[in-house]
Amino acid sequence: MAIPPKSVGAVIPTEDGLASRFWIKFRRESVLSLYSPFVICLASGSLEIDTFRHFIAQDVHFLKAFAQAYELAEDCADDDDAKLAISKLRKGVLEALKLHNSFVQEWGLDFVKECPINSATLKYTEFVLATASGKVEGLKAPGKLDTPFEKTKIAAYALGSMTPCMRLYAFLGKELEALLDPNKHDHPYKKWIGNYSSEGFQATTLQTEDLLDKLSVSLTGEELNIIEKLYHQAMKLEIEFFYAQTLTQPTVIPLTKEHDPARDCLMIFSDFDLTCT
Repeated sequence: MAIPPKSVGAVIPTEDGLASRFWIKFRRESVLSLYSPFVICLASGSLEIDTFRHFIAQDVHFLKAFAQAYELAEDCADDDDAKLAISKLRKGVLEALKLHNSFVQEWGLDFVKECPINSATLKYTEFVLATASGKVEGLKAPGKLDTPFEKTKIAAYALGSMTPCMRLYAFLGKELEALLDPNKHDHPYKKWIGNYSSEGFQATTLQTEDLLDKLSVSLTGEELNIIEKLYHQAMKLEIEFFYAQTLTQPTVIPLTKEHDPARDCLMIFSDFDLTCT
């Protein structure tokens, strides 16, 4: 996740790339994060500051794991262009850590460094680091890989485990930005939303997806299936992360289902501002 400039428009991934195909296939699941209690409260601006503090603290653990995973992936890449691209993404993560420091200063999140990692964060970060270390089902142990080309698979697998997180944050950023009232400037989490909806972050997400496509171009069908499984698992773990955020405040969750007149008498729709329409 990189520090982006102010948003001036969306960046749309190409539909024929591997990463884009995966996103299209699993996008319906991403809606689960959009309607999680945490995101609902954040979007409405009613999220309690202590909950946001814990979220930022957990996000720092994510960023540190991503920086380490990119470093491992760079070591496995056998192409100078790929190494450079991965290095730039890693630098972007380090810049994002600086952004979180600005959140710490702005909201007085002094205890971020002391906040322990929760189980959902641990599951995803361990998954990413294990993948970047070559601990993938169907792959030889890292020390037994015979050629640089075989090691390149690890770089592709690592990107497969990290790309969904980038795309999901980019998706949430744009969805939440569309809900902000442009005439009001008092939304407490406008800066956070602006970070992930910005052109800079959208572009970094697209660069990550493009790199995954390039690293995967010479892989076999079986190896591409492995990346798809990694992508899907990463998506599920990231969604679990949003649902693992602890809320003590009551939350109304917008939902709908197929209406059966024989059983259902009423359907209620709730907006992000928690009003019913």
